[in-house]
Amino acid sequence: MALLLRFGKKLLRVKVVNCNADDSRLSRCLNTFDLVALGVGSTLGAGVYILAGAVARENSGPAIVLCFLIAALASVLAGLCYAEFGARVPKTGSAYLYSYVTVGELWAFITGWNLILSYIIGTSSVARAWSATFDELVGKRIEQFCREYMTMNAPGILAEYPDMFAVIIIIILTGLLAFGVKESAMVNKVFTCINVLVLLFMVVSGLVKGTLKNWQLDPEEILHANKTSNSSLNLTDILPARENLGKGGFMPFGFTGVLSGAATCFYAFVGFDCIATTGEEVKNPQRAIPIGIVSSLLICFVAYFGVSAALTLMMPYYLLDSNSPLPVAFKYVGWGGAKYAVAVGSLCALSTSLLGSMFPLPRIIYAMARDGLLFSFLSRVSERKSPITSTITAGVMAAIMAFLFDLKDLVDLMSIGTLLAYTLVAACVLVLRYQPDQPSLVYNMASTQEEGEMSDGISVPSMGILPGMEERFSFNTLLFPDNPEPSTLSGFTVNICASIMGLLILAFSVLAVHGGFSMWNIVALSVIFMACLLVAFVIWRQPESKTKLSFKVPLLPFIPVISMFVNVYLMMQLDRGTWIRFSIWMAIGFVIYFGYGIHHSAEATLARSSPDTEMNSFKRDHDSEAMSLEKEAFLHNDIEAREEDDRDL
Repeated sequence: MALLLRFGKKLLRVKVVNCNADDSRLSRCLNTFDLVALGVGSTLGAGVYILAGAVARENSGPAIVLCFLIAALASVLAGLCYAEFGARVPKTGSAYLYSYVTVGELWAFITGWNLILSYIIGTSSVARAWSATFDELVGKRIEQFCREYMTMNAPGILAEYPDMFAVIIIIILTGLLAFGVKESAMVNKVFTCINVLVLLFMVVSGLVKGTLKNWQLDPEEILHANKTSNSSLNLTDILPARENLGKGGFMPFGFTGVLSGAATCFYAFVGFDCIATTGEEVKNPQRAIPIGIVSSLLICFVAYFGVSAALTLMMPYYLLDSNSPLPVAFKYVGWGGAKYAVAVGSLCALSTSLLGSMFPLPRIIYAMARDGLLFSFLSRVSERKSPITSTITAGVMAAIMAFLFDLKDLVDLMSIGTLLAYTLVAACVLVLRYQPDQPSLVYNMASTQEEGEMSDGISVPSMGILPGMEERFSFNTLLFPDNPEPSTLSGFTVNICASIMGLLILAFSVLAVHGGFSMWNIVALSVIFMACLLVAFVIWRQPESKTKLSFKVPLLPFIPVISMFVNVYLMMQLDRGTWIRFSIWMAIGFVIYFGYGIHHSAEATLARSSPDTEMNSFKRDHDSEAMSLEKEAFLHNDIEAREEDDRDL
């Protein structure tokens, strides 16, 4: 039993983080504008040129603007949670690191391992899309050459032909990223600005050439339009089927169509989390990361809203093309030449999206290797202070995927990794806000610069409970805590409630997606919903931490809980094949973790060496008693690591 308990503690050990801004092996050269451009470039990809037409035609009609509004609000919930963690723990690693300092090593490895898969598939699929878009402009000559000389006969497993051009694109991008982060950010800013200017042109021209009549269409008038020789609705000769028109008007497929479209549009906002991986390469991360995340989401929403509004004003929703809506819409209003602007914008959007997928991938690998969960050689840094080995490794893996596989069946795996990361970050924010601020906490809270200058980054212990006095659990203290500041008991209460909330959200999502409209399912959903409200009320009654941060999520605990629900609900909508592939990938990851990571973890090394470290620190300086033993051990270990790095460089 003791052995099992010790093994469980290994899986749930948390990372000690020193939030000193100067303690970084990477180059701090990015500013807030660089982060906004990175977030916009990664999020505002080629989807804006395709997604709006498909969703408007099939799901929502002109109400696609509401779809993007709902999707943006859902994404902002996750973005706010990332922004608080960016202010709290300004280190490389994104959701992987946030999970490590909060819920433990195993969950951190699962998150990081899935983020690696998400970014590899994202990079490979965007590279193939870039290749296909360019090939379309040159008359599909690349495809004809590859089909003629390099055909692969393995249907269902490999692609029809290897995409050499996609491999070349990834190699060029890998070289750029390995050269330096500042140069990569400059290239990204150029392409992002071009993309935004092209979209601005499309929105303005669409609003000029559009008409509000296309938001007020009557199905009966459309179906009988061929009886009149001069229709006022500017229709083509091909009339649609009755079911494709819906009810007409602004919301032809009802509010259910809007919600269905919003679920699809949610993925259009995925990508902003790459900002959170730059914590050690930003000059002022505690301020720049929150601003970068929120600003990039706001800019992307305005762009999606404007393009979808212009598109549905220019052309009736039922005539929109699902694959290339913007060129068809401009041709419909007599501006056929605008297709070249669309082509330029698409290539720029794909370029920034490709960089946005490739940029965070080496940094996740680097962070996991530095912590000992992946092989240590992956954490080497070049003379230009970029993670050179992990960048090359990431490029090779992405190039192999793009070269051999048709990624259509694997794209849904991206969603699992991203949504799982969003869920865990929201849960971590929920847990951490209610924990007591003590020097012996597993990491030091990163406070604002003014506070950091005064206290040197060490948080002050909570004095809400006098020494010798203990809190006792009761129903009264559960709902009406006596202590105005977080205590050990209130922190433990929130931990339990957050775990229960996660299970309730999972059960609710499974029943909502697969249970149908039977009476027993509706009753079960009602009971689970009331239980969620009760648990949220208990969390809300607990005292919050007073630690000052440059950004905090408002309206706790409701925003993190809603974010968790949205993400888990979308995960449950993925098909069985996706979950089977996810299980295979996780099995490979667990072999690496239990075979290597659990034994070589930096926290395991720290735990084994902590008794000696405590004795040495006691002998060296009696005044260090105020500092936690965990922090002393971490700083001692960190100094040795930096000395070794200096010798290597």
